[in-house]
Amino acid sequence: MPDLSITTKCIPFYELSLDELYAVLALRQEVFIVEQNCPFLDADGKDQLAQHLMVFDENQQLVAYTRLFDKDVYYQGYTSIGRVVTVPKARGGGLGRVLMEKSIKKVLDLFGQAPIKIGAQKYLEKFYRSLGFELTGNDYIEDGIPHTYMIYPAE
Repeated sequence: MPDLSITTKCIPFYELSLDELYAVLALRQEVFIVEQNCPFLDADGKDQLAQHLMVFDENQQLVAYTRLFDKDVYYQGYTSIGRVVTVPKARGGGLGRVLMEKSIKKVLDLFGQAPIKIGAQKYLEKFYRSLGFELTGNDYIEDGIPHTYMIYPAE
């Protein structure tokens, strides 16, 4: 676990403050569109259906984020975690692991013991496997980036 003083907040879309929504959208654009050079419509109409897990640093700045979905909302038969992102300056210290561990726990707490499906960037396969996700064997390209579907087999 990184040596960070962090706080976590998870709320539905309509409870996000304007400042929280702005921070979330800015972080997603910074990483998914600018850093990864993928021009795509991030506002996909699913934010309103998600729980938004935000991690803040000691200065109350957003440093990590995920979207959490109930069963059948994003993938038929599965709950889901998506838009997994950390600020570039906070990478390499274990924050991504903390983010995913908190996200998995929150999905199970909110939505029950259903398996969790993710669409992971292929280069992060080993990381997600270390968290308990299993490969499905279904690779695909999204926005020019190799991805793979993975399942966390909740019991």
